[in-house]
Amino acid sequence: MNIQNVMVIGAGQMGGGIAQVCAQAGFTVYLNDVKEESYAKGIAVIEKNLARSVEKGRMTEDEKTAVLGRLTKSLDIQDAKHADIIIEAAVENMDIKKSIFKQLDGIAPAHAILATNTSSLPITEIAAVTKRPEQVIGMHYMNPVPVMKLVEIIRGLATSDEVYQAVEDMTKKLSKVPVEVNDFPGFVANRVLMPMINEAIFTLQEGVATKEAIDEVMKLGMNHPMGPLQLADFIGLDTCLYIMETLQEGYGDPKYRPAALLRKYVNAGWLGKKSGRGFYSYE
Repeated sequence: MNIQNVMVIGAGQMGGGIAQVCAQAGFTVYLNDVKEESYAKGIAVIEKNLARSVEKGRMTEDEKTAVLGRLTKSLDIQDAKHADIIIEAAVENMDIKKSIFKQLDGIAPAHAILATNTSSLPITEIAAVTKRPEQVIGMHYMNPVPVMKLVEIIRGLATSDEVYQAVEDMTKKLSKVPVEVNDFPGFVANRVLMPMINEAIFTLQEGVATKEAIDEVMKLGMNHPMGPLQLADFIGLDTCLYIMETLQEGYGDPKYRPAALLRKYVNAGWLGKKSGRGFYSYE
């Protein structure tokens, strides 16, 4: 299976990053968003990232121009008819993802792979709304995409070996490291990471230590580059809450119950860095 044309659905932080690394690897990329302003914001971040690479000598000005030349603006999901693979990076919500995949299934060429960047939702359930479940797969990139090497590749119940191999090969062309994971809630990364973040929030909620102290313990004691509360702010507290709820629902285990303080912050609109305030202030 020869992948040349890529479509990325969603020009946000993750989608923009995925589009950037695909274009850098030589793929033709349609970067799609429903809003002109979201697309503009996404492409501006890509341009800034590439300009920084030129300044640091990681690429030439000509290479930067070539990468941007491989990116095509898309405000119409019908552009999926040009793609060999579509990577969905929309909001982490099952109903929204199902709606997108149902549309894509009717538009994309028969050979096209439908991939999702979901960080926790079941691939098999998403695939079930299509007539090509064997061509549906999870590609969970880490944030920030241009920097982080890992991509969790998640097989759905019906995902074919040919599709898995094509996605693994593509991931290597992006200079990423593919890791095969089976379809369970939270996969590996978030099944391990999110309960740790949630426990750090419980530790703050119960007054064991200040947020600064909790983060310092994990940075200095466990050699983490960022403390769990600061990391939660960067991920988005709403996303953390949604993943914890997905884990709790998927496994039915009370150990995955979200901390009340996490829910309180989300209800207050304190979503972390993207809203200007979470456990820390970013205003």
